[in-house]
Amino acid sequence: MTAISKPQFKNLRKQSGLKAAKKAGRTAADGVVTVKVDGGYGVVVEVNSETDFVARDEGFQAFAEKVLGVAFDTKQTDVAALMEGELGSEREALVQKIGENIGVRRIAAVSSEGVLGAYKHSNNRIAVLVELKGGDEELARDIAMHVAAVNPAVVKPEQMPQELVEKEKEIIASQPDMEGKPAEIVEKMVQGRINKFLKEGSLIEQPFVKNPELTVGALAKQAGAEVVSFVRFEVGEGIEVAEADFAAEVAAQVAAAKG
Repeated sequence: MTAISKPQFKNLRKQSGLKAAKKAGRTAADGVVTVKVDGGYGVVVEVNSETDFVARDEGFQAFAEKVLGVAFDTKQTDVAALMEGELGSEREALVQKIGENIGVRRIAAVSSEGVLGAYKHSNNRIAVLVELKGGDEELARDIAMHVAAVNPAVVKPEQMPQELVEKEKEIIASQPDMEGKPAEIVEKMVQGRINKFLKEGSLIEQPFVKNPELTVGALAKQAGAEVVSFVRFEVGEGIEVAEADFAAEVAAQVAAAKG
């Protein structure tokens, strides 16, 4: 076997980095999320790939778990800072091996003197951290599972961002059944539906998935607990993916081959 000289090795690393940089321009909206809790500290991480095929790859999943472990141990939530050094090199090597853009998208951490619980769905696409005042980890995990399933916007109605409330008011006011009604009637109808909107979007007001006769708030109260906060990551949420026109791509490739 021919030995590789230092200049050759440096050139190979440079070429590897260039190829990884080219792939970095491609949209990676698939992947996995993963979560870890120990005592009063919890971390959730999203690592993206371009396809669900790669998201199921053992090497990719092992890389995601390593990112989680390093983020947890160093208490680092800045992705750029975390990916300097060894993790960055490992990402480049994985991009070269798999042939897809791979990136660590986001990291969130919760430090609490209360109780932390975590839940990760079996498909590795949704992970949740829940913080409680009182209660225990089992309760926190149950509530985290509810958050994964129902996807509330906030913990309490009063925490709903005002811009979302105003946007919802506009939508409600423009409904056909509002036409021709007196202003005061419209106002009452809008307020009633806004109250429903706030209730449906608030964690403590939602019927608990494992026992719909109880709200999540009532469930926590029964255990002498209070929901403080939650973090929910779902793979690819908020990422815009351009729809591929495969017919056009094939036509372009044929034209290029003829030319």
